[in-house]
Amino acid sequence: MEIILAKSAGFCFGVSKAIELTEKLLEDKDRQIYTMGPIIHNEQVIEKLKEKGLMMAENISDIESGHIVIRTHGITPTQYEDIANNKRLTFSDATCPYVKKIHRLVAEMKAKGMQIIIIGDKNHPEVEGVNGWCGEDAYIVNDKDDVDKLPDSGKPVFVVAQTTITKEKWDELTKQISNRFANIEFRNTICNATGTRQKEAEEISSKVDMMLVIGSKKSSNTSKLFEICSKNCSNTYWIETVDDLSTVDIKNIKNIKKIGITAGASTPDWLIKEVTNKMEELTKQEKEVNFEEEFENSLVTLQSGQVVKGKIIGFNNTEVFVDLGYKSDGIISMDQFSDDPDFDPQKDIKIGEEIDVYINRVDDKEGNVYLSKKKVDRNRNWKKVESAFENKTPIEVKIVEVVKGGLIGKLEGIRIFIPASQVSDNFVNDLNKYLNETITVRIIEYNKKKKRLVGSQRVILEEEKEKKAKETWDNIEVGKEYEGVVKSITDFGVFVDIGGVDGLIHISELSWSKIKHPSEVVKLNDRIKVRVLEFDKEKGKISLGYRKLEDNPWYNAEEKYKVNTIVKGRVVRLVPFGAFINLEENIDGLVHISQISNVRIAKPSDVLKVGQEVEAKVIELDLEKKKIGLSIKEVNPIDPPAAEKKPVAPEKPKKENKKKEEHETGHKEELNITLGDFLNNAEIMNDASNASEDE
Repeated sequence: MEIILAKSAGFCFGVSKAIELTEKLLEDKDRQIYTMGPIIHNEQVIEKLKEKGLMMAENISDIESGHIVIRTHGITPTQYEDIANNKRLTFSDATCPYVKKIHRLVAEMKAKGMQIIIIGDKNHPEVEGVNGWCGEDAYIVNDKDDVDKLPDSGKPVFVVAQTTITKEKWDELTKQISNRFANIEFRNTICNATGTRQKEAEEISSKVDMMLVIGSKKSSNTSKLFEICSKNCSNTYWIETVDDLSTVDIKNIKNIKKIGITAGASTPDWLIKEVTNKMEELTKQEKEVNFEEEFENSLVTLQSGQVVKGKIIGFNNTEVFVDLGYKSDGIISMDQFSDDPDFDPQKDIKIGEEIDVYINRVDDKEGNVYLSKKKVDRNRNWKKVESAFENKTPIEVKIVEVVKGGLIGKLEGIRIFIPASQVSDNFVNDLNKYLNETITVRIIEYNKKKKRLVGSQRVILEEEKEKKAKETWDNIEVGKEYEGVVKSITDFGVFVDIGGVDGLIHISELSWSKIKHPSEVVKLNDRIKVRVLEFDKEKGKISLGYRKLEDNPWYNAEEKYKVNTIVKGRVVRLVPFGAFINLEENIDGLVHISQISNVRIAKPSDVLKVGQEVEAKVIELDLEKKKIGLSIKEVNPIDPPAAEKKPVAPEKPKKENKKKEEHETGHKEELNITLGDFLNNAEIMNDASNASEDE
């Protein structure tokens, strides 16, 4: 076993100087030496200093006279003043140089009118001291929640860090602070020694089987080391002294190849050495125990029916050879090694792998031991299946055979029958598509004696569908969009699964164009985006829309076809009262016969023909009725040849004969039409609109 000791473990520069200073002061027996709180966070070091005469006080008022050593964490300006004002007190300053630098920084920036933010633990003495140097009004944050709660003072912000926090915390919280404030200055005041120690701890913990972190449970920097190491090595222990090794799981130390050791900045070298020596001693003892176990194993006896562990040492085309720690090796015939139909000795047998085997027979005459791995696996798998049945846990099986009435799946050698009715929640026409596929089933029938197992994929699918349906109904609302799957197509519409629930898209909601059948737009199993038009939870009905508003040809007609706009189009139909002009797909305009020519024409076909390109002016727009009135003559009137022009008949004088007036059928040429023309016009317009949709 290899022990890797971190080079950076133990006292940092500041702690080392503070301890040297205190020990030197304690040599003077003529005066009492005090510290304000523990000089460092390590109980063992403090006890040794107390044995030499050091006394500890929490408040300056508790000390009548003597010499005070200011601890490495530093104190506030007010506390310095209290010491200076007491003529019976003298002091030595053991504040860490890195901490003193932070004191100067925050005092300077506070004087410039900046708001100070300290990233660290508000209850840590270092942070309490720093806060004192900026008027006791710094914002102190230790996590994201603290940052979210910060008020905005309107001042520029200056950010520093407790010297022992992790760089990860600094990066995380400074990023969040940047999102909260505009005018910010950051100063990374994490101690260099702290950064080096944390980086080395991360590297070592990522490549060892066990990690020991030595230091006081009150030490902030030791806490950070434990946090870092635990992320990389689950087998990490935080110990304060060598006595704490009793809490470490050393029973399996024989399986550990590498142990890493690091220590906090307040942990003395002698304590680290004690732990290292103890681990080396345990390693030596374990080697002796291993030798005894190996000797005992050499005396092992084997009996038929036993399950023992062995290590694969070789194989050929027919047999696998296993070291059992017995006087002779065990033999597994290939047909007793695995139940897996895809078993490949070259790929699946690994030399050196430890396996459990069942002893079929011990041949004392020849000295051979015949084994079966398959029996052990099968028994283990039956227990797995039994547990899955009792707990209703889904399991994955590979389909190896299609039989009458269903499928046969295998779970590591155990056959499971899946009836055709339990394969899916829908009718399956062809079961062969499942062959060699892996599906998830639940065991619905278990009989170990008869070796009968029945599985169902259907119950899982139905539960999932029910769960999805509940979620859909709980969150459905008009206008909400879903991505669904087309499940069925009928003459009147399409049913779409939007999450365990089917909704209907009526044929009229599939397209803005007139279609004869929904299959012109979608196909079975298409994934499409739909929106909820209306729903009825009690009846379980959902009406869906597919066509998009922006695809409606009339969507922006108001902008494109304003009155007096000149447009181009193609003549698509001629009727007695005018011509229909196609302006774009699904939009036609009507040119009344009176708006074609400057002279009277008998019918539109006198001057127009289907397919002819024309220019016209928009003279009327009715979006509600989706009708556009056009005029050709206001742009470029189309007059018949001169020989065909008919003079406009002068208007006849009105006659007094009311009876004759009632039977008058003539009309004025301009924009006036007779009642008969009007009714005929309305009927043809309706037909033309339908005909236009058909095109």
